[in-house]
Amino acid sequence: MTAISYSCGLCDKPLLGITIGDKFDEIVNRFPDNEALVVPHQNKRFTYSQLKVQVDECAKALLALGIKKRDRVGIWSSNRYEWTVLQFATAKVGAILVNINPSYRIHELEYALNQAGCRMLVIADKFKSSNYEKMIMELAPELAFSDIGKLHASILPVLTTVVSLSGNPPKGILSWSAFMGKSELCSTNMLEKRQKELDFDDPINIQYTSGTTGFPKGATLSHHNILNNAYFVASTMELTEKDRVVIPVPLYHCFGMVLGNLGCMTHGATTIYPSEGFEPLAVLKAVEREKATALYGVPTMFIAELEHPEFDDFDLSSLRTGIMAGSPCPVEVMKKVHSLMHMSDVQIAYGMTEISPVCTQTKMGTPLEKQISTVGQVHPHLEVKIIDHETGQVVPLGTTGELCARGYSLMLGYWDNEKQTKIAIDSARWIHTEDLATMDEEGYINIVGRIKDMIIRGGENIYPKEIEEFLFDHPKVSDVKIIGVPDAKYGEAVMAWVKLIEGEKASAQELTDFCKGKIAHFKVPKYFKFTDHFPMTITGKIRKVEMRQMSIKELNLDSVSDIEIA
Repeated sequence: MTAISYSCGLCDKPLLGITIGDKFDEIVNRFPDNEALVVPHQNKRFTYSQLKVQVDECAKALLALGIKKRDRVGIWSSNRYEWTVLQFATAKVGAILVNINPSYRIHELEYALNQAGCRMLVIADKFKSSNYEKMIMELAPELAFSDIGKLHASILPVLTTVVSLSGNPPKGILSWSAFMGKSELCSTNMLEKRQKELDFDDPINIQYTSGTTGFPKGATLSHHNILNNAYFVASTMELTEKDRVVIPVPLYHCFGMVLGNLGCMTHGATTIYPSEGFEPLAVLKAVEREKATALYGVPTMFIAELEHPEFDDFDLSSLRTGIMAGSPCPVEVMKKVHSLMHMSDVQIAYGMTEISPVCTQTKMGTPLEKQISTVGQVHPHLEVKIIDHETGQVVPLGTTGELCARGYSLMLGYWDNEKQTKIAIDSARWIHTEDLATMDEEGYINIVGRIKDMIIRGGENIYPKEIEEFLFDHPKVSDVKIIGVPDAKYGEAVMAWVKLIEGEKASAQELTDFCKGKIAHFKVPKYFKFTDHFPMTITGKIRKVEMRQMSIKELNLDSVSDIEIA
């Protein structure tokens, strides 16, 4: 009988049947004096017992403002200590934390807040070119005339409360310190009572992934989903309470809040945010100063660190491990991470938000060849299979097919979107990743391509349909198709093929300016091609594969497309 591409993760460690809040309290009791969180750019350090004081105060403030179990609380901020405090606090009161991409602009923010039905929103004041207070005031001008907690906005009908991390927000917005002060209105007994009412299968987090329909979908994740995934990712890395992990990836991603925050917490390790947003020099400084033992990042981050002109000035010898994930990694980069950054046990992880997020990972002791050329083996307590996309049959080992996954980490579904949930998850509870992969005789997985035309730019998932629908609104555009082309720095770059209305003229700069400030910066096309027609099949379907091949030649990207990746 031919061996088939199926594997299940056998493990002697049982799943954790506990809520995030209860697990946090358990770890605090075990490691009260261990450093839990270090945030140099805010000059903040917390032991686990000190962090618990902040978390409980925040949880009580949420209760005082009337936040109920399953109410949605949005967080729109870069990496700051308050992000983490709110993450654990919402878990303690059973509110569903809604992660909002800090790069979002007004159009995207409005959709996320209304689709999730956020009752409360916590925002940073500013970050880089984003002025969050200004944008929320533009969406909800009624804030200026509303009492705190009593907003009635026509565009955001569910939202009642906005909290800013600034010290002096505009009228109608509550400052973080004033918000935390509300905790005095709630007793410890009230918090304990709420915490006891929670179940580990309750939804606790919504993370938006771009959708092929043109609108993001909110992957809804439970305590059980993300707590266990974090625990087993960290266990595979053999993290302990002595580890110190530098996390430059954004917290709004599963990578940051699950693999980072929750992974460290489940083992009593130290979480370190080197800066609000990724800065390679800040990462190198944090690793040396904090004597970090682990470093996380997407491949573009590691490339930026390795190529920094001051790289050789830093002592990184304390590093031993880390996670590289988010997009395919060039093999040569992995070799440099091994040799120059001392991360001999760096691990590759693969997954997607809908599976909380990791389903395969390399392990300690994985042979170098497998470490740099695969995304590892199936995770504990999960199953993976590779199928023929047309027939649904599991393919033989070594045969390319679609990767599917199943198990405890599978999302509860897309928030308020049963149709898309049924498309993503079949009747046997397998999620279809639409990624093409092969499996060898030892169960190692190699990702070889994608069925879907999703673009991965520096770890950001971009679906062409969303950008296409946005550019359709330009008065000169008749039709537009978005593809991904190779990029040496980010893995892929966004390219737009544009058909203009007859008689109209437009430049790439004009369309770029049309995008800026209205859609996230990473979605703005790097390249534009003006054309009178698109390559099509006989049945009228757009041939994006052919468009990509033509673009690679026209842009002289052949050498970039040949870069070997794991």
